[in-house]
Amino acid sequence: MSKRIITISRQFGSGGHSIGKMVAGRLGIPCYDNELVTRMAEESGFDASFIRENGEKVSTYTGADLFYGMGISAGPTFSTLSLYDRLYITQHNIIRDIAEKEECVIVGRCSDYILSERDDCVHVFIYADNDYRAERILRLYGDNGVKIEKRMKDKDSQRISYYEHYTNRDWGNPLNYHLCLNSGFIGDELCAEMIIKAAQK
Repeated sequence: MSKRIITISRQFGSGGHSIGKMVAGRLGIPCYDNELVTRMAEESGFDASFIRENGEKVSTYTGADLFYGMGISAGPTFSTLSLYDRLYITQHNIIRDIAEKEECVIVGRCSDYILSERDDCVHVFIYADNDYRAERILRLYGDNGVKIEKRMKDKDSQRISYYEHYTNRDWGNPLNYHLCLNSGFIGDELCAEMIIKAAQK
């Protein structure tokens, strides 16, 4: 495979996790999504449930400028940063370490940005229309009593805020990715095939 690493960013309910798992399975390489939470818990000392709950929340007073080059230059040391910033730094370091050591698929967590300087990556964004996403969310996760439109809006808004806070880039901007795929239109199978072909190019 000419591109060792595939990053997948995605709208909530578009199937990015499933597609990532499919791609990894066909290529015989690891897929890191929930697995990153386990690694972050081990290295940060935070409980995995806390990371799942807070892993995409942001501090109100820091951002990408603080982490330029990830050498927390001017300003606070790691121990004085907010919990959210410390989680981001831990995540950043884990993703960089994984990329150095093995071929893999990484889902979400600003991985396209964190690995943007590498030339052995394919960066993918998965999206779909609201009707497709709503049906998929209800089928996979059930009805939790919150209107489906609000669930989608809230989750995407959280991802947008998190991504833009730590990257200073626009989430979902096609210029940040090599492939932008509409899973609702072409389906998971074809998305996986196209990603694999792009990685093997």
